[in-house]
Amino acid sequence: MIAPAHLAVPAQDMTDGAAQGISRTLAEEVAVALSYNGSTQAVMMASPADLEDFACGFSLSEQIITGLGEIESITVSAHPDGIEAQIWLAEPAQARLAARRRMMAGPVGCGLCGIDSLEQAVRALPVLPAGSLRLTPTQICAAMRGLRAAQALHDLTRATHAAGFFTPDAGLMAAREDVGRHNALDKLTGALARAGVDTATGALVLTSRVSVDMVQKAVLAGAPVLIAASAPTAHAVRLAQGAGLTLVAGVRGDGFQVFTHPERIIMKGAGHVG
Repeated sequence: MIAPAHLAVPAQDMTDGAAQGISRTLAEEVAVALSYNGSTQAVMMASPADLEDFACGFSLSEQIITGLGEIESITVSAHPDGIEAQIWLAEPAQARLAARRRMMAGPVGCGLCGIDSLEQAVRALPVLPAGSLRLTPTQICAAMRGLRAAQALHDLTRATHAAGFFTPDAGLMAAREDVGRHNALDKLTGALARAGVDTATGALVLTSRVSVDMVQKAVLAGAPVLIAASAPTAHAVRLAQGAGLTLVAGVRGDGFQVFTHPERIIMKGAGHVG
């Protein structure tokens, strides 16, 4: 049986020096092994939910596959020490994976654990096309509010990140949560790919800060706009600029900062920012 995503745990609540026994709902995290054709490629600490989405999204964002058609099957099974997602690849993905030198094993806080060269950390990205997507400030703030409203696991535990997909026409179309911000985005990417959603029509929305690997995942997912609650790193901004990604961060209430490619943001009384 796959572990639940949250668990009630006894604790002592201390208020003004007095202790009271309580039950606290906490987010669960388990070791999830991602195995391809019988060989483990990565072991990540993750929330035990939406693991088929996770397997698909991780495979896409790590460029193990170029499309879901290269996955023949996915089996998720529980083990004494965690969970295994066994992915079976078709050719040429099988041969492509065999040529890789990457083996990852890391905690949820690191999206680049286990790489074995500087080139892998700063891998070249495709440049996103200009496209037709344009968002108003009102829509950007609505996207973040919509994501916040979709965080059922966070409401219970106060311990998870979320990633969502927003379009001007449909609003927040999908969201995924995880104890790891990278995992949440991979789960969302997998869910969108499995549903056949065109990511060029909307924006990815994150509850987290924006590091280099989050920009990499967003660009490889094909989304032209990335909206985040917290700040980006300087390197993430440079990477987003070069890849043609509009990076919006620090969304709070009705305010935010636009760091790259502001031409996709419609301002009142003007055609665009800048």
